[in-house]
Amino acid sequence: MDRVIYTAMTGAKWTMERQASVAHNLANASTTGYRAEEHRLRAVQVQTEAFASRAFVIDASVKNDYTPGALQQTGRSYDMAIQGKGWFTLAMPDGTEAYTRNGHFQVSPTGILQNHEGIPLQGETGPITVPPDTEVTLGADGTLSAVQRTGGVNQVNPIGRLKLVDPPENTLKRGDDGLFRSTAPGLQPQAQNVRVVGGYLEGSNVNVVDQVVAMISLSRQFEMQTKMLQTAERNDQAASQVLGNN
Repeated sequence: MDRVIYTAMTGAKWTMERQASVAHNLANASTTGYRAEEHRLRAVQVQTEAFASRAFVIDASVKNDYTPGALQQTGRSYDMAIQGKGWFTLAMPDGTEAYTRNGHFQVSPTGILQNHEGIPLQGETGPITVPPDTEVTLGADGTLSAVQRTGGVNQVNPIGRLKLVDPPENTLKRGDDGLFRSTAPGLQPQAQNVRVVGGYLEGSNVNVVDQVVAMISLSRQFEMQTKMLQTAERNDQAASQVLGNN
């Protein structure tokens, strides 16, 4: 009897976790550069000293969908999008690096190019400083150039190059802050094959229809698992009554 309870109980628990993941994906369907998250469940036998007595369900793996999202034109100088594979690099306060596909950047009061949370965007040689009274242009290889609004006409001055990386997807891990980090030792090198475009943002890669269908399916699974628990309880009561009559 307890085998049924183990399977249904753990199945219901992790189905709820998957429902939370799907709800999180739906909540970020319009978040710039968001990558959908998937959970995979499997059954595992409980091993005792003698034999496998019962089974339960575990979350076998968390998978991130790295399919690129659609590009949306904004016309804003500090909006950037990666075409195809690759990541922007952020210089974290603890000296490490984090990676994002969200190319919505801005300039701090001190001229540092950063994301909306104030984390500096990493260049090849460090954070990138934008001179005052300039217009910024972005090359396909990530080179940033500043054009003076006043003074010399059409005077273009390179101010740095974005550090664009392309680590193996199986080494990336999503953090609680939504940023990705590499589990490989050391810092990731500059990737020469990554291309960017200015004046665009990459949308979320969440397929809303698929996520809604998944939510309905998970709701039915949860309902089935709770019914199994109720059936196990009724069977236990019936067995106890039969044994009590004997």
